[in-house]
Amino acid sequence: MAETLNSNATIALTTLEKIKETIKEKSVELLHLQFVDIEGILKHVTVTSEQLEDVVEGKMMFDGSSIKGFSPINKSDLYLQPDLTTFAILPWTVEGDYSEARFLCSVVNPDGTLFEGDTRNVLKKTVERAADQGYTISVGPELEFFLFKTDDNGYATQELSDKAGYFEPSPHDLGERVRLEIYRALKAMGFKIEASHHEVAEGQHEINFKYADVLTAADLATTYKWVVKTVAKKFGLHATFMPKPVFGINGSGMHVNMSFFKGDENLFFDPKDSLQLSDKAYQFIAGLIENVKSFTAVTNPLVNSYKRLVPGYEAPCYIAWSASNRSALIRIPAKRGLATRVELRCPDPSSNPYLTFAVIAAAGLNGIEKGLEAPAPINEDIFHMSEEERAFRGIDSLPGSLAASVKEMEAGEIAANTLGEHVYSEYVSMKKAEWDSYRTAVHAWEIDNYHSKF
Repeated sequence: MAETLNSNATIALTTLEKIKETIKEKSVELLHLQFVDIEGILKHVTVTSEQLEDVVEGKMMFDGSSIKGFSPINKSDLYLQPDLTTFAILPWTVEGDYSEARFLCSVVNPDGTLFEGDTRNVLKKTVERAADQGYTISVGPELEFFLFKTDDNGYATQELSDKAGYFEPSPHDLGERVRLEIYRALKAMGFKIEASHHEVAEGQHEINFKYADVLTAADLATTYKWVVKTVAKKFGLHATFMPKPVFGINGSGMHVNMSFFKGDENLFFDPKDSLQLSDKAYQFIAGLIENVKSFTAVTNPLVNSYKRLVPGYEAPCYIAWSASNRSALIRIPAKRGLATRVELRCPDPSSNPYLTFAVIAAAGLNGIEKGLEAPAPINEDIFHMSEEERAFRGIDSLPGSLAASVKEMEAGEIAANTLGEHVYSEYVSMKKAEWDSYRTAVHAWEIDNYHSKF
């Protein structure tokens, strides 16, 4: 144990020395200390690079009572502890002998313990739970987004940036140049980009980056959303990760590809099985199927999320799995060996990546720990089955609204056990208030259909 602690301290010291060298070489003047609130919204405070030592020692305090869902006013002092591995120069700030950089931080209490309201800390606990059983968690998320034009004041309009379709090139794909600049910014910040393309819907795009350990993947997803919005703004566009911003076309998803490793061994791969999946892979799938309804309020957190989870737009709303069928909730991509993974297709990019990855991993772990048996795969197109056929084959549906999801969340155990008392209670309260606000509001559809008629 002492050797491990000494090794970690040496790595941290080496990393810090490299950071100091980079700050000097790149003339970094400002450091942005970033963290997320319970909804996954990025926050930051900016300090000068001269304060690096205090930053690294976790001496930067902030008012937790001003962050939604964090602390009561009588216990408001919280501190930011930067993760040195997340240090990155912000490429759009580089100009001559000037640049800025950022750290992603965990939130800690005044006594140095991890603050239980920080969702990054929630994911850390899930990582520890898996590690206690000898597992590491690998995740590759796929986040889609839309680009909308802005008005003269820079505010988002409802006009899409182009009318191109899936994989279309320029001149139809007017977002190609924007994606190129996003790619350059992400690459400069350490991302390993695998693909960039126009998605199915008009004005919809996707840039894929390489999988990583689960905590790093959540950090990357959080950074990705920030960079996409920042770069789009420079082109006079608004990037949104809202799940269903336009009626009648596909919404945006965040497919989550997950696998468990033990050392260098992918525990989901078994070359002897007919699908080359291990017992643990089947148990993981079974855990997702058994628990998905009770964590959908986390992976699909908005009223708007359930406008995407309807038949006819490629978004999965039926609880089933398959080795290839994209109408199933859970899919097993074709690659095997070290690349064997389970893809959950319902999450959307408005969700908090730290919480989303935590509940998915916890549900899969639950299946492995209980030795659950996965049902038979469904290889037919579920979207075109009749309601009677789905019922006959035992294919259940995801909750149809945020209210229904929160009710399932409260009835289950996965979310409460994974999020911890603080985040769970704040999250449920927040989502109930969100639904109540939506339920009692008068919407444009009602005006259009009822105002003149009655």
